[in-house]
Amino acid sequence: MIKKNLILVSLIFFLTSCGFKPIYLKNTDLSFSIEQVNYKGDRDLNNFLKTNLIKYKNKKSDNKIYIEANSTYKKIVLSKDSTGEITSYQLEAEVIFSIMPLNKKIKIREKKIMNSKDDKFEEDRYERSVKQSFASSISNKLSTELIVN
Repeated sequence: MIKKNLILVSLIFFLTSCGFKPIYLKNTDLSFSIEQVNYKGDRDLNNFLKTNLIKYKNKKSDNKIYIEANSTYKKIVLSKDSTGEITSYQLEAEVIFSIMPLNKKIKIREKKIMNSKDDKFEEDRYERSVKQSFASSISNKLSTELIVN
């Protein structure tokens, strides 16, 4: 009985002291500031990226970064039914960031499979929301890459 309690207490003690700290909790101590971004490619994806990257503009930081973003977006037909109607698509977004002072290129790609819908308006709305989530994910991955360097 005492042995079981001792093992339980020691497990709790060691597991709660692991030092876990979430990366995205409050990134107020950024060591960089994105000063300017030149966008090329898909206009919608670039607009979503622009709104996500604006939060990394920090006037207090001395490490100024200038970025060129070249984005591509593809909607690829994956399957059709027996009548020739499209049943599913693969949505792909790829952005290549060229970071100027670091002379570094970062390539980030996102993919998602989307089923076709009867209502084309709803399908376009869903595709737009997927683009928005792609841009959010890509900007988070870019900031993680920049924090590490």
